[in-house]
Amino acid sequence: MYNKLLTCYNSIREKTDFVPEIGIILGSGLGGYADEIETVATIDYSEIEGFPQSTVEGHKGRFVFGYVCGTPVVIMQGRVHYYEGYAMTDVVLPTRIMGMLGIKKLILTNAAGGVNTSYSAGDLMMITDHIATFVPNPLLGKNISELGVRFPDMSEIYSKRLRACIRDAAEKCDITLREGVYLQLTGPSYESPAEIRMCRTLGADAVGMSTACEAIAARHMGVEVCGVSCITNMAAGVLDQKLNHAEVQETADRVAKQFKALVTEIVCQISKV
Repeated sequence: MYNKLLTCYNSIREKTDFVPEIGIILGSGLGGYADEIETVATIDYSEIEGFPQSTVEGHKGRFVFGYVCGTPVVIMQGRVHYYEGYAMTDVVLPTRIMGMLGIKKLILTNAAGGVNTSYSAGDLMMITDHIATFVPNPLLGKNISELGVRFPDMSEIYSKRLRACIRDAAEKCDITLREGVYLQLTGPSYESPAEIRMCRTLGADAVGMSTACEAIAARHMGVEVCGVSCITNMAAGVLDQKLNHAEVQETADRVAKQFKALVTEIVCQISKV
């Protein structure tokens, strides 16, 4: 696996020597954010030898290198999901590559279903912790000692000091910010009402099909992590209606401007700490 990572890393380094400080993974509805930054270079995933390809509609599938608030960043414009049929090591490969490229902090974003019944579609939720028990741990198998230790601590996956920065950013943008626990399931089917009741019993506030595995891989490498979910729909059984991806995309698009402003301000805030 490490040799595969080196192959991807070297393939990128043949195209750019840009060294980012912050990595950003864009979830559904945020893809256009990468088109708005001060861009230095873009590399399609298809140009990177051995790199997994995103197959989800609306995910462009490329790295964008540039500056936000004067801070060098690398943005994943389209992520890879476990439900696309990839091994979990491939799902987190892009996260690990960003760590190898130099990032010290990672901002994770996603579209999620609201499990907490006090939430509404369109809410933004800062991730305070996660539950990843229902997907394969990305660190399974022989440890890649070049990246991190065999048994990494996960008592503070989402950095307290970066969470403070997100709160400050939300206040500056005049955005009401929820805070809660994110639970990752495999997808691609939406959860049943009984499964959502289980998630709520376990302490989850939002549920989705990404993010937690990426956070684990980043923390394994010593990268500081923070995350924000866009609650694009209420999860199964919360409301008396069926779920569909069009609804998710519609809500994500509706709050995209607000979400983009928050991400920019988060970068400005965390670049100072």
